[in-house]
Amino acid sequence: MNATTRLGWIGTGVMGVSMCGHFLGKGYAVTVYNRTKSKAQPLLDKGAQWGDSPRAVAAQANVLFSMVGYPRDVREVYFGADGILAGVKSGGMIVDMTTTEPSLSKEIYAAVKAKGVDAIDAPVSGGDVGARNATLSIMVGGDAEAVERVRPLLEILGKTIIHQGEPGAGQHAKMCNQIVIAGTMIGVCESLLYGHRAGLNLETMLQSIRGGAAGCWSLDNLAPRILQRNFAPGFLVDHFIKDMEIALAEAKRMGLVLPGLKLVDELYRTLQTQGHGRSGTQALYLALETMSKKGKPK
Repeated sequence: MNATTRLGWIGTGVMGVSMCGHFLGKGYAVTVYNRTKSKAQPLLDKGAQWGDSPRAVAAQANVLFSMVGYPRDVREVYFGADGILAGVKSGGMIVDMTTTEPSLSKEIYAAVKAKGVDAIDAPVSGGDVGARNATLSIMVGGDAEAVERVRPLLEILGKTIIHQGEPGAGQHAKMCNQIVIAGTMIGVCESLLYGHRAGLNLETMLQSIRGGAAGCWSLDNLAPRILQRNFAPGFLVDHFIKDMEIALAEAKRMGLVLPGLKLVDELYRTLQTQGHGRSGTQALYLALETMSKKGKPK
């Protein structure tokens, strides 16, 4: 890959706009598309070109990145009448960074390979902070040769790029990541509720526990937001529920029982019904806070 490579980017949400911006900052020519054009405006202001559809972006790009919301969005972006498959050219590369179903990643791989195009699935972890700072962890599935060919571009976006195996393996690794996050998020929120009720200074409490065995990304990055009652999204509740739904479906298919994940999924769905689907995942605190107020001793 070099500065003459033409890139395409589809999906300019909370993370996508920062990630695509890193390529523009490195001097790459980038064509972008998003369902809501105004969300791509920061990139257009930096010199990106606009494509009227995923098909138009694919026709312009040697390497095309996609990062959209739900599996249904991925399917439409790739297989729709004006989708990527209608515009890709032989010899190109597709990199889907959406967290989606492993089976869908395999379907995309097979479809683009039939057109002489390489495809990898490369979901990420690190949230809005990792996207802005280019420190994402990227979990990659696909052919080893294709992964190495696109690795220099992935290194512009993240610090940890690991090839997990065949197509779909990146998505399975991301499910492992989300299962861990589900457990740590409920732990962080319940810890803060407990500390508050016990009368602790939560800032000093966090100073103590983040340096010990409890230390984790959510404690460092999301607990301070909770203390500020900042529930703006670094990663949407709606999208996290989508991820847990995928993980639970895959677990069922493999004959696994994951009661911890099922519990957190139910709590987040309660939060969603309370109108917080577009809030950040740290808003789980609000649902637990409400439950605790109901059970508060008189």
